[in-house]
Amino acid sequence: MIARMIFCAALGLASPVFAQIGETESETQTARVSSAPGAFLRGLDKISGIVAEIDISVGQTVALGNLQITLGDCRYPRNNPTGEAYVWLVIRDAGVDVPHFQGWMIASSPALNALEHPRYDVWVIRCNI
Repeated sequence: MIARMIFCAALGLASPVFAQIGETESETQTARVSSAPGAFLRGLDKISGIVAEIDISVGQTVALGNLQITLGDCRYPRNNPTGEAYVWLVIRDAGVDVPHFQGWMIASSPALNALEHPRYDVWVIRCNI
């Protein structure tokens, strides 16, 4: 439960009750986030060494080799639009219904919730505003 509250707070999803405890109005404002219409990702084919720049819109699916990457949401702090990006991704191998990865990736902490794939790495660079 504590880990979930910390993760939700990091995403700016904490309830107003948590936000009111020991915080001033300005501190609560800095924790608010907005959704962007798209995101900028980077992908790496670990076998060939090819790096791909991926510009993707919410709801769009793009290919990276045999991977299908779908962007669900990209959130960023309202007071710092070029700052921290939190991106919801669903990543599947082509032709497979079960996702290889599904969850939030955080730009400043790519190893926190990373894609575990033998051939490809994907990480978040920023939200496209």
